[in-house]
Amino acid sequence: MEKALEQIVSNCKKIVLFGPESTGKSTLAEALAEHYNTAFVPEYMRLYLQHKWNQERATCTKEDLIPIAQGQMKLENDKVQLAQKVLFCDTNLLQTKVYSEIYYDGYCPSEIEIYAKKNTYDLYFLCAIDVPWVADDLRDKPNERSFMFETFQSELKLQDLPFVVLKGNHNARFELAKAHIDQLLKLKN
Repeated sequence: MEKALEQIVSNCKKIVLFGPESTGKSTLAEALAEHYNTAFVPEYMRLYLQHKWNQERATCTKEDLIPIAQGQMKLENDKVQLAQKVLFCDTNLLQTKVYSEIYYDGYCPSEIEIYAKKNTYDLYFLCAIDVPWVADDLRDKPNERSFMFETFQSELKLQDLPFVVLKGNHNARFELAKAHIDQLLKLKN
């Protein structure tokens, strides 16, 4: 199972859109990928859990965590092979770890914890909660946005990972992200 959670080797810069639900991560990941003419990794958890909801009207359980993590890494490993210089990841295993610990009283499968720390990314964009929360079938924490943001930010600091907080409307976030990405890509050359 460990191989299913491991990143394949790549020279591509990997950037993660990170943070609480309904903060524009998916929209921004797709927009950045289009701007840089590259691939992006969708959030597998959302695809998996929406299917589960549609089929069973059931929500996430502990038993779903490993299949979600495996699906996320399969998508990432497939997409990195298509990427041009940079890959945008709409979430990663560290995000899965944080959600697991929040929803299951500190519990996270050890395999996810190991690879959440072992897999590497060049930059995280932590999306702020200064945009409206939008309800859907899966989102359930409209009143806990500050707590969620602080928890995600604390995890990045705890792991000593490079991150930038993105605030403002979509255009402001896009421009700030672009400035950091351009700098990152210049350092690579």
